[in-house]
Amino acid sequence: MIAPVNALVVAVSRQGVRPGIADSRLEEAARVALRAERVRHALISITLVTTPRIAALNGRHLNHRGPTDVISFGFSRERGGPLVADIYVAPAVARENARRLGVGIREELVRLVVHGVLHALGHDHPDGEARFRSPMWRRQEALVKRAMRRAARRAA
Repeated sequence: MIAPVNALVVAVSRQGVRPGIADSRLEEAARVALRAERVRHALISITLVTTPRIAALNGRHLNHRGPTDVISFGFSRERGGPLVADIYVAPAVARENARRLGVGIREELVRLVVHGVLHALGHDHPDGEARFRSPMWRRQEALVKRAMRRAARRAA
């Protein structure tokens, strides 16, 4: 599918998981991040996968062992061309993160989508505890708050 100029096309699919959040909320979280980063033309796929599937992707593409919560692949952009990215999220890992961090699963899934979009745009952060103090993390958290407020207004 070819997206029209100035379109933010975001699609969510599920591979054997039930995340406990509407696809439309994840799509909107990605759009919030894209707009905030002044992206006007994007084709983003968000795939919700099982823990074994994300572990396989993590090993194959990043040479890391075991599962992770989110993996993002941003494809090279031609000048003025669309951002094209695939984001994979593991809801079961997100659920563990949410419990550990004391946040709701919906918020954590929104966080992971925003995190994936920022990585696809070229943002990065250090490993370990330093990630929580990085500019990318601060930007991510501001966008998560924005996306959560937007969702709350729509639900009201």
